Amino acid sequence: MITENKYYSYNINQLPKGCQYCVRGEKLVIFITGICPRKCCFCPLSDDKYQKDVTFANERKVNDFNDVIKEAELMNAKGAGITGGDPLAKLDRTADYIKKLKEKFNDNFHIHLYTSLDLVNKESLQQLFDAGLDEIRFHPDLDDKKFWKNISLAKQFDWDVGVEIPLIPNKEKETKRLIDFVKDKIDFLNLNELEVSDNEHSNLLKQGFEVKDEFSYAVKGSLELGLKLMNNIKDLNVHLCTAKLKDKVQLSNRIKREAKHSKHSFDIVDKEGLLTRGALYLPELVPGVGYREKLKTVDKKELIEKLNPFYDKVKKKFKLNDSDIYLDQDKCRILIAKKLSKKKKAYFLNLKLIPAVVTEYPTADQLEIEVELFKK
Repeated sequence: MITENKYYSYNINQLPKGCQYCVRGEKLVIFITGICPRKCCFCPLSDDKYQKDVTFANERKVNDFNDVIKEAELMNAKGAGITGGDPLAKLDRTADYIKKLKEKFNDNFHIHLYTSLDLVNKESLQQLFDAGLDEIRFHPDLDDKKFWKNISLAKQFDWDVGVEIPLIPNKEKETKRLIDFVKDKIDFLNLNELEVSDNEHSNLLKQGFEVKDEFSYAVKGSLELGLKLMNNIKDLNVHLCTAKLKDKVQLSNRIKREAKHSKHSFDIVDKEGLLTRGALYLPELVPGVGYREKLKTVDKKELIEKLNPFYDKVKKKFKLNDSDIYLDQDKCRILIAKKLSKKKKAYFLNLKLIPAVVTEYPTADQLEIEVELFKK
């Protein structure tokens, strides 16, 4: 009988090396492009990314490779997972990033990559291998065997080869057929608990699938199918990755790493890695309804210029060191200690600034969890 491991997932033999880094929160997630030759009904991509050529490093929008390096250093990453879309849709970019990451962080920086089989051939695999890729994970189409033969091409190279697929409750027969086909051609098999997504293109709920409870996005019956399949698999490294692992372990550990390496001296860091700090906002850009959308459209250069005199005035008034105050260029605000923001709120309001105490993620998007504004 398969039993749950300490990561809230299930495995036969050892976890794939890429997964070992992920569960410790040590992997930088590089979303190389949203373009993909497949249009899966369960695709979890947001509408802002789906079939769009955009690149992200964790939650950071990538304009050039320096953004990737910055995010890797902020979390002290030990490796990277490259995903999409399909990274092979932008093969030159993908290979270039792999090569540059290896050059920057050395050969021990472990890189794995997810791809459909649609764009796989010997030449594309050679380019990835020459760039330094350590592990490749294929996502075959359960209903169409057309490209399955391409999996065998990967074993010509000295890297780890795996297959990673979602556990779709009504696809037991098709999943068994795939496992029988690949079991002697790969080093590991990853089975992912299926989750519904808040986007326009996936339609699992419309197909009649249900979530297993009101607090989860995981699909009812997906985990049970995985456990059933694992009980009939021998002589293969298998990992059943659960929704709970992704949220409670992988993401949580990454958030804690980011908090440790990106926090300011005045930030209060809780056990989950969330940051609590004081913030001073201009009246025209205060957290509230439509705030996140407004951040995308405002003239940030103009707002920062407007904030500069306030930054100098506050720093001088309270005799702050450089480490005690920070001008946030991304969210156009001044960050200070929580205590100072609350204690001197009357002074800040008199300056026509809106003081607040915010609790937010330490990620590039600094998503707000709680905001307490002081308007009086």
